[in-house]
Amino acid sequence: MTDNTQQFPLLRSAYDGMTKVEKRIADYILTHPDAMMDITIAELAQQAKSSEITVSRFCKKLGFSGLQSLKIALASTRKETPENYLEIHPDDGYDTVTAKVFQSIIDGLTDTRRLLDPAACSAAVAAIAGARRIAVYGFGNSATVCCDIETRLLRFGLVVQAYSDSHQQVTSASLLTPNDVVLAVSHTGATRDLLASIRIAKENGAKIIAITSHATSELAKASDIVLVGMGREVRYCSEAAASRLIHMAIVDVLYTGLAMQMPERYQENLEKMRAAIAEKRL
Repeated sequence: MTDNTQQFPLLRSAYDGMTKVEKRIADYILTHPDAMMDITIAELAQQAKSSEITVSRFCKKLGFSGLQSLKIALASTRKETPENYLEIHPDDGYDTVTAKVFQSIIDGLTDTRRLLDPAACSAAVAAIAGARRIAVYGFGNSATVCCDIETRLLRFGLVVQAYSDSHQQVTSASLLTPNDVVLAVSHTGATRDLLASIRIAKENGAKIIAITSHATSELAKASDIVLVGMGREVRYCSEAAASRLIHMAIVDVLYTGLAMQMPERYQENLEKMRAAIAEKRL
């Protein structure tokens, strides 16, 4: 995969889930960004050693009606950045390291803002607000995001619990109903144990909301609502680690949406929490 994926977060989020032929189409787009606005579907198929119908399916797989709508989206999300401009070197001072790390986070947030579907956010907020209970599943770095989700949703008086143990996840999933919601967090969207838990939850009718970095991952395919956001990878900081902060930002969007949807409950609960916490201070 070419480093030019930094310019096109839309393709970067879907790349790992593409077939070999689809990756050839994506690679051509990424290596010839200036030619994309004028290229025809027949020309793109020829350059990528593919077929017109495969290019059409490629566009639809990314959520677009055709090549023209994909080109418009690529033009709007393209980010002009010099190659490896944030690469951290062993002799960098901490002022430089700080600047590069913070800029990579800013760029990841900007990428995610362009990718995040407002309709999906609205649907996720509605599902969470109307759920009988909410189960939150994730492992590793994603488990820290799950703990944050649990803490935030508790403020609305919602019945919510986060699980980072595979046995607890499947136990929880087996007891869910169509009135319940699962929030599943995974950078790759390909964790076997998480997918097993999701499958059980779906069999019981629970609604699945995914927060992931890969729009075409198995988790995304299995979910009812998908919220996509990824971080920028630089030396000493993997994309998976950077995505933790990006996924927390998505949680902040959901939290804000819930506060807007139930302002009286939010304000009343906030006052109760502040009073309780104040008693613990000296």
